[in-house]
Amino acid sequence: MMEINGTLINYYFHCKRQCYLFGNRMNLEDNSEEVKIGKAIHEEKANQGKNTELAVENIKLDRLTKEYLTEIKKSDADPEAAKWQLLYYLKVLKRNGIVRKGRLEFVEKNKKDKKVEIVELTSELEEELNQYVEQIQVLLESEKVPEVLEKPKCKKCAYYEYCYIA
Repeated sequence: MMEINGTLINYYFHCKRQCYLFGNRMNLEDNSEEVKIGKAIHEEKANQGKNTELAVENIKLDRLTKEYLTEIKKSDADPEAAKWQLLYYLKVLKRNGIVRKGRLEFVEKNKKDKKVEIVELTSELEEELNQYVEQIQVLLESEKVPEVLEKPKCKKCAYYEYCYIA
């Protein structure tokens, strides 16, 4: 079973089935246009400046400055999932003696201004995050694959064909 990471945290909020499949090493991401677009945005940002794409433990961070850990997302389609992913990264940094605020940047194509959200890892949020991590571990160890969501967002998912055609 996969060690908990930011992607699993994000997927847990986005779709329990996606989280389960990815966490049990069924990776269909390489075939997804949406994932390729996200990676292209990350590469473009990385080429623009320093302090990009840092690895700590089993996570990859987009940008770390004196004040912020910045996570860049290609859309604000699921801000809750992005927020918890960022909080998880802040927790890993804190465990390594680095305390920062979190900064979420949503870089929408066709929009001039980006949306920015600032988050801080409070003790209450950290406690809630610990509960989510435990729930993810239970989910990944389960024998039962979660049900298909059947929501419009499913059409853009890397697992769409698996869920609807398999």
